[in-house]
Amino acid sequence: MSPIQDFKMSYEILNKEEIFSEGDIVAGTVTFTLTEETKVKSLLVKVKGDANVHWTEGYGIHERRYDAQRRYLKVKEYLVAEKPEGTVLTHGAHRYNFRLKIPQGEIPSSFKGKFGKIVYKLEAKMPRSWHLPSTISEKLNFVSKSLSHRGQVRRRQTGSTDKEPVVFSKGHVKMSVTVDRKVCSPGDTLSVVAKIHNSSSRKVQPKVSLHQKIMYHAEGATKSSVKSLCTMTWATVASNSEKTVTCHMEIPGDVIYSLLNCGIISVDYYLKVFLDVTLSFDPEVRFPLVIVPSLAMGPYPPGAVGAPSYSDFPPPAFPTGSYGVPTAPGAYGYPAPGPTQPGNTASGYNNQSPQQAPPYSFPAAAFSPPSVQHQGPPLFLPDPPAYTSLYPPVPDTFGSNGSDKKPDLQKEHQ
Repeated sequence: MSPIQDFKMSYEILNKEEIFSEGDIVAGTVTFTLTEETKVKSLLVKVKGDANVHWTEGYGIHERRYDAQRRYLKVKEYLVAEKPEGTVLTHGAHRYNFRLKIPQGEIPSSFKGKFGKIVYKLEAKMPRSWHLPSTISEKLNFVSKSLSHRGQVRRRQTGSTDKEPVVFSKGHVKMSVTVDRKVCSPGDTLSVVAKIHNSSSRKVQPKVSLHQKIMYHAEGATKSSVKSLCTMTWATVASNSEKTVTCHMEIPGDVIYSLLNCGIISVDYYLKVFLDVTLSFDPEVRFPLVIVPSLAMGPYPPGAVGAPSYSDFPPPAFPTGSYGVPTAPGAYGYPAPGPTQPGNTASGYNNQSPQQAPPYSFPAAAFSPPSVQHQGPPLFLPDPPAYTSLYPPVPDTFGSNGSDKKPDLQKEHQ
């Protein structure tokens, strides 16, 4: 029976959507109980993000499998330092706080499709000699802010509208179409105007539809899927007549965002405006469309994604005793500490919490949304330093940091 019991991990939720983005802090705790003195190689926490694509073509001896992997994120922190001889931990309850910062850059959003996925995980691992490592992991919902940035730049370049008409002519039918925007968010409403000249002997019926195209790339091959998300129909245009029609199409609220910054998976959208002509070729016009997160994602109000919370500031400095709490009982309004185990200093600092947790540690249970998050200390404590003095602005640079190489499984155990 393993001496490691109740191996658990909890992390702070930054917003009601429970999403993380570039530059955000992933903070939380790892707790476990040892039934006896135990030697471990290390204890680490990491956030990693990987894209994977796979599909097969053909049958039997002609079957071929296509695979591709890319790593877009890996940040880790050792809570118990890695040592060749290992570290001996005392029996009883153990508690460690962690704090990982997701780097800036173009990191693709979480995605799950038929032939591929992009998954982000928060993982805690405690390896031991001659034993399988104790591991616990949680999936993180990651939404890239780089796509929102692109959308804002596109809006500034074109203004609030993008009304260059596209004209299509075939035989005796001519159609001129205008769409009010090319960048939008889920829930937005698009305005489509079509001016139709029908000089043919047949009636035509204009229609508009929103399409999603997903492409997977691996080993020089491509797998794609296209589906229509919604379609709207206008009134019929009689033969030898002219008519201008307007359609207001709402982008579905649950549609996934465009995926433009992943080398092996892409998600694109387009509007197709076409004329349904009986027993004839249907003329059509296509408009590329980029669906980005709502502009409300940035800049960030307090409690939103990326906004600093009280946990971003260190506790005020004051004289400490052997357990990192005020030396005098009741000092600063806090009760005197109870009996504790000696702290583990193998990782270079003592972050193991006593049985009675200090006021700045995270609760053992899962973190609550910002409205009920752990509160700061009483008002008579010294004010925390300014946020800008601790975390200066990070340049908003973008660059791909992925590679087509498969992750090294041996290194994964580090």
